[in-house]
Amino acid sequence: MTKAIDFQTDPSQYRHWRVEYDGPVANLYMDVDENAGLFEGYQLKLNSYDLGVDIELSDVIQRMRFEHPEVKVVVMRSGKDKVFCAGANIRMLGGAAHSHKVNFCKFTNETRNTYEAAEEDSGQKYICAVKGACAGGGYELALACNYIMLTDDGASAVSLPEVPLLAVLPGTGGLTRVTDKRKVRRDRADVFCSVEEGVKGRRAKDWDLVDEVVPNARFDEIVAERAREFAAASSKPDVDRGIALTPLQRTIGEDGSVTYSSVEVTLDRAGRTASITIHGPDGDAPADMAAFTEQGAQSWMLRVARELDDAILHLRLNEMEVGLLVFRTVGDPEQVTAHEALLLDNADHWLANEVLKYWKRVLKRIDVTSRSMVALVEHGSCFAGVLAEILFSVDRSYMMEGEFEGDNRPLATVTLNASNFGPMPMGNDLTRLQTRFLGDPSHVDKLQSSLGAALEAEEADELGLVTMILDDIDWEDEVRVFLEERASFSPDAMTGMEANLRFAGPETMETRIFGRLTAWQNWIFNRPNAVGADGALQRYGTGIRGNFDMNRV
Repeated sequence: MTKAIDFQTDPSQYRHWRVEYDGPVANLYMDVDENAGLFEGYQLKLNSYDLGVDIELSDVIQRMRFEHPEVKVVVMRSGKDKVFCAGANIRMLGGAAHSHKVNFCKFTNETRNTYEAAEEDSGQKYICAVKGACAGGGYELALACNYIMLTDDGASAVSLPEVPLLAVLPGTGGLTRVTDKRKVRRDRADVFCSVEEGVKGRRAKDWDLVDEVVPNARFDEIVAERAREFAAASSKPDVDRGIALTPLQRTIGEDGSVTYSSVEVTLDRAGRTASITIHGPDGDAPADMAAFTEQGAQSWMLRVARELDDAILHLRLNEMEVGLLVFRTVGDPEQVTAHEALLLDNADHWLANEVLKYWKRVLKRIDVTSRSMVALVEHGSCFAGVLAEILFSVDRSYMMEGEFEGDNRPLATVTLNASNFGPMPMGNDLTRLQTRFLGDPSHVDKLQSSLGAALEAEEADELGLVTMILDDIDWEDEVRVFLEERASFSPDAMTGMEANLRFAGPETMETRIFGRLTAWQNWIFNRPNAVGADGALQRYGTGIRGNFDMNRV
């Protein structure tokens, strides 16, 4: 699979999803075009999906929040008869490279997490209306919704058949949501995840696999009634009009570089390194939220979030041998602070809230990206607020200390603001500063006294905000040695080490989902029992079961 994957789309290009808006209720139909797979070699039969289907879903969810803030309830349903969703396409998985399979699972997880959190973050509640077979990734679509309704027609069922059918695990958090979110009893979960046919009707409700079972003759009527009830009970403020998520300005060069309006990505393929440079605002912050809303998708805070998000996804899926991401910023930290302060001071405004929550998701995307990451705090940089969060997300950070010969840029600084103390938690539900100073929680309180201060190298080092400060003599050599050494290590060992070290503190459903994906599913997708010539993925549909090596590891 060498075709470059584009994560940008819009409703005019959708092949797999359609939305019907009815005031505070949106009906979201999964109606997959089986002949519109992202790659050649398979058909997306029975509403099965590949990455292209999920790219559209991700776009739908974003637009629902920004372009249709009037929506309070989203009803996810099938556009096909007798099948809700058959899950991830097996032919696609069987033919995909290992790296694509795992990155596909990671993106689907992030997409599910986004609409799962939409009720808490944005007041948009997702109902899943299941009619027909709801298997594997199809049930994982349902599990991430806030409420699941199942028709009782004697045939419709929910199932996670990956273990018995394919010798792999549900790849999008299915096992974890069954136990952690729906709190299904362990022995029942064991039965459920071991049978191909799944569970239907009243038993699905009794086992807590769904929230409501509805007589088939009244299914559509009761789903519509439930959606109206939830919308009426919603505390989400009424919003008359959203903003348009206009296309990103993006140019991809022949050398693989990617240039946006405020983000640049340059590649050193020989060094297996990508540099991501974020440019600060080129003007003053809007005077108020009315002016910010008028700017819409062109406002710096939203535009940079969208561009950085796209850049991370592009590197993940299209530059597989780039093992090290180097983050830089350029600009005035006071301007960054001013642009961000407008949103923080108006966090109860629907658009300010959405942009801040989007930044939370982008930073989480960085957290779980399986690449080594470093931030370079150079003179003229603007690591302030949400951009400073990148310093606490990456594996290491290096900061310039003192004046450098021939360098007349403003001295390097780090500026903390309110974003660093609550609004942008990691998947472990702690801030990055709380995670960084897990052994000394009082230090985070101490950092509050530095709020808004432009901290130069010595003070930033003393406060533990950077890994190392380097003067003019040592900077170039120390950074070069680190970059060369890091890029030379085994990517497998780095993925394992980084995933272990990044999430200190309490485990949550989210950290377990990504931890299990990184370790368990990554390993299982490499095993011949799943992907070998006689493995279950290759034999699926032939009538011949997988020929397993029965040694337990």
